[in-house]
Amino acid sequence: MIKGIIVSFEGIDGCGKTTLVKMFYKYLIKNGLNPVVLHEPGDTIVGEKIRKILLGAKYEKIDKFCEFFLYLASRSQLIEKKIKKHRKEGRIIILDRYIDSTYAYQGYGRGISLKFINDIHKVLIGKNYEPNITFLIDEKPENLIKILKKKKKDRIEKESIEFQKKVRKGYLLLAERNKRIKVVKRKDKEKTFKEIIEIWEKFLDENRRSKNLLVKSKR
Repeated sequence: MIKGIIVSFEGIDGCGKTTLVKMFYKYLIKNGLNPVVLHEPGDTIVGEKIRKILLGAKYEKIDKFCEFFLYLASRSQLIEKKIKKHRKEGRIIILDRYIDSTYAYQGYGRGISLKFINDIHKVLIGKNYEPNITFLIDEKPENLIKILKKKKKDRIEKESIEFQKKVRKGYLLLAERNKRIKVVKRKDKEKTFKEIIEIWEKFLDENRRSKNLLVKSKR
């Protein structure tokens, strides 16, 4: 039996994933569950310092392997300090980015070996801390240019559209190979969220019937 559930949200920069994470959190609260939201990189004291290095525009150009291992260091700390605890408590852990971001950005985007990434994740994540379900918010990078222009962009958001195209292609390839990744085509936020909830409720029903989940309510 799985104790607690890990739900991750993924997608290229500007896709609206963080807004959907907040909506999903409120939906679960409204339905009597006890979720927690975490984000990567960050959400620990160490992780937030790493986040400033990774996403801050003031730092020098970061080598792809340096970037890769910084993301992993933040993830390792997050698992140890928070994810393990929340999973043991039987909570629904909502992650704004998680392991698939590394495959998409550092693997397909930067060209780091997918086998190398996978081998490290086998040690770092194992089977206990993989997502149970992942929502991939899909959109073409060229359709998000206006959105990114309106915000103060971090280091990754400043990458070229060609880079974002590689990342998107990587995400879609990951989804083809892994049934836990559910591709949700980006529409207006209400329609996108409605599709997420439909997929979520189906996921819950299937796992409740098989008695495969143990989730703690807030009551």
